[in-house]
Amino acid sequence: MYKIAVVPGDGIGNEVVPASLKVLESTGIGFDFHHIDVGLEVYRKTGVAVPDEAIEAIKENDACLFGATTTPVGGGDYKSATLTLRRALNVYANVRPAKSYPVEGTRQGVDLIVLRENTEGLYSGIEFESEGAAYTLRVITRKASERIARFGYELARRRRRKVTVVTKANIMRKTCGLFRETALEVAEEYPDVEVNELLIDVAAMRLVMSPEAFDVIVAPNLFGDILSDEAAGLVGGLGMAPSANVGDDYGLFEPVHGSAPDITGMGIANPIAAILSAKMMLDYLGEDVWAGRIEEAVVSVLRDGERLTPDLGGSSSTDELADAVVEALAS
Repeated sequence: MYKIAVVPGDGIGNEVVPASLKVLESTGIGFDFHHIDVGLEVYRKTGVAVPDEAIEAIKENDACLFGATTTPVGGGDYKSATLTLRRALNVYANVRPAKSYPVEGTRQGVDLIVLRENTEGLYSGIEFESEGAAYTLRVITRKASERIARFGYELARRRRRKVTVVTKANIMRKTCGLFRETALEVAEEYPDVEVNELLIDVAAMRLVMSPEAFDVIVAPNLFGDILSDEAAGLVGGLGMAPSANVGDDYGLFEPVHGSAPDITGMGIANPIAAILSAKMMLDYLGEDVWAGRIEEAVVSVLRDGERLTPDLGGSSSTDELADAVVEALAS
């Protein structure tokens, strides 16, 4: 029996997470789901997006299945619920796969992972203003760079043994320079892994022109965030983009998309990113057989094309697509 923290968050998180739970429950694996609230609505009620008691409750579980949260643009004292959870759980590796599925109009032959350092960089949250100027401090440490590089090389060993380190070390010579230097030092421990490096602008271009050439991309926080969204655009958009946030002793799994307030409540959000995030959670828990079966069921539904949400060219609802995956699992 696996204890799973279920954190739908805001917006369509409350639609796609229940859809993914429906798929998980259909496997017959024993789950004990614990529903926990965080996000903008919690902030409006309590003044804190992620209360301490929510963090402690999440930690008591084997893993967390997360939906989406809304982070207001602009000023204010709202702290991102997603970033807060990642730091509190010390899930430093953000694993974002981009893989071709039978989706009309998408690039075929793509099978890569963007591995994003999850705890520092320009997302460190150190900002201030002074005399008409605003500043953000970009923090890169050797420790964080070393552990994300090692995670990337280990990941590549389970795939096609190829890593691309992405920085802008020709301009940001101290921060990107430290990330690059550390990643290449760790590479010496992995002679069986081919290691290349690209500047972020070149990597962004090549990701569009020849995504098939990439296996595992290792990048600092902001660069990884941007490249993973670009990669998702090749394979059907954010509705097809799952992710895992993994640390040394915990895993948090979430679709890459946000809360999508423009379609919240309409029942048309694509649940596949959430379902594939649940699949990644099963991989993390060691249930690789069922993880594989869920992915096969998703492929079957996409190939059939009868029950797809509007972003995939169909007219079905979130629940109808999830039901189709459940039926494919049972067949």
